[in-house]
Amino acid sequence: MKKVYIETYGCQMNEYDTEIVKTILKKQGYGFTGQPEDAHVIFLNTCSVRENAHQKVHNRIANLKHLKRSNKDLIMGVLGCMAQNLRKELLDEKVGVEIVAGPDAYKKLPEMLAKVGKSGEKDFYLTLSEFETYSDVFPAREGGVNAWIAVMRGCDNFCTFCVVPYTRGRERSRDPFNVVEEVKQLAGKGYKQITLLGQNVNSYKYENYDFADLMEMASQVEGIERIRFTSPHPKDFPEKFLQLMADNEKICKQIHLPLQAGNSRVLDMMNRTYTQDEFLNLAQHIKKIVPDIVLSTDVIVGFPTETEEEFQDTLKVIDEVKFDSAFMFKYSERKQTIASRKFPDDVPDEEKQQRLERLIELQRKNSLQSNEKDLGKEFRILVEGAGKKAGQQMGRTDGNKIAVFPDVQAETGSFVNVKIDQVTANTLIGRVI
Repeated sequence: MKKVYIETYGCQMNEYDTEIVKTILKKQGYGFTGQPEDAHVIFLNTCSVRENAHQKVHNRIANLKHLKRSNKDLIMGVLGCMAQNLRKELLDEKVGVEIVAGPDAYKKLPEMLAKVGKSGEKDFYLTLSEFETYSDVFPAREGGVNAWIAVMRGCDNFCTFCVVPYTRGRERSRDPFNVVEEVKQLAGKGYKQITLLGQNVNSYKYENYDFADLMEMASQVEGIERIRFTSPHPKDFPEKFLQLMADNEKICKQIHLPLQAGNSRVLDMMNRTYTQDEFLNLAQHIKKIVPDIVLSTDVIVGFPTETEEEFQDTLKVIDEVKFDSAFMFKYSERKQTIASRKFPDDVPDEEKQQRLERLIELQRKNSLQSNEKDLGKEFRILVEGAGKKAGQQMGRTDGNKIAVFPDVQAETGSFVNVKIDQVTANTLIGRVI
C-alpha cells in the first residue's frame, strides 16, 4: 500500500479540503502516514492569503527534498490556493515538485499520481470549475469535537487585497439536503458541533434556500447541539438571519464580522461595499437583536495610501464596537489581486508595524474588559481536551471563548458547567459546578 503524507496550511477550508483529498485517495487504495520519511507521496495543501504562508511552504519543500535521495520514486505535490496562484514557479525543475493541483482538481489526484509514477514527468491541473462543490464526497474525519462542513466554495466579492476569487473561483453552493445528509452522518458519529464553511458563507444561495434556511435545517438534526459558521461578509446579514440566531438555541451566539479597515475611503479602495457608518450601524443592530452576541473581526493595517488619520478611524471603530477578539495583520501585497495592479504598497513597513502594535494594544484592552464581564458567570462548556497546563482541561463557551478548568476527567465532546473565577485577555478560568 502506498502511503501519503499531507501537511495543511491556512484556513479551515483547507483543513476540510485535506479531509476530501484523504477520502478520495483512500477509495483508490492509498494509506496515510504521519511521518514524511515513511511516505511514497507528500502533499502540501497551501494558502495564498498572506506572504508568510508562501515562504513557509517554499521552506518546507526545500526541507523535504532530501528525502528524494533515499526514495527516488517519492512524489511531491503542492495543492490548493498557492498551487493555483504560482504554477510556473512551483513547476520549476529546481523546486522539486512533481504535481501541482488547484482546489477544484482533487478528484483527479489518483489519475495524476498514476501518470507521474509511470512517466516520471510533472503534471498539473488548475482549471477552476463553476460547478464543483465536492457534494458527492463526504470527508472521512479523524475524530475531534468540531466538524467543518463546506457549504459553498469560491467568492464573488473581489476585495482588492484578496486573491481568493482567483484561486478558488466563483461562488457556488451545495444542495441544502446534501449538506443536511452530511450533518446527519456526523451526528451519527458522535459529533456535537459543526461549523458551516464558505469564503463568504452567509451569501449561500441554492434555488430558493438561503443561509438562514440552511442553518435552520441543520439545527433540526438530532444530536447536533452547536452550529457555528465562518467566514461571513457584513453585506449579508438580513433580519431573517439575525432573528434565527436570536431564537434558535443551537446556533451559537457568535459572529466573526470582518472590518478590515475603519476609514470609508480605504474601505472603498478595498471594495468592501460598506462605509464606516454602515458597519457601525450593523454592529449596533446585531447587538440589539442578539444582546449576548460575541463579536470577533479581521483588520488590515497599512493598506496602500492609508494615512495616520485614516488609521485613527480604524482605532475608533475597534473601540466603539468593542470586539471580543480580533485577528490583526499588516498589509502584504498578493500577486494577481486588484490592489497589486492598481495601488502602490507605499506605507513603510516600520509604520505598518507601529500601527499594528497600537491596534493590538487597544484590542487586548477590549478583550480583557470583555472577559472581565464574565467573572462570576456560569457557562456551558464543550470540552475539547487537556489544557496547556498540567491538571487542566479546556473547552469553549457558546460564544467561542476559551475556558480552562481543573481536570475533572470530563470526556472530550461532553458538556460541563463552569463558573468563571479569573480571566485574562485570552482565556476564562473557572471551576466545574
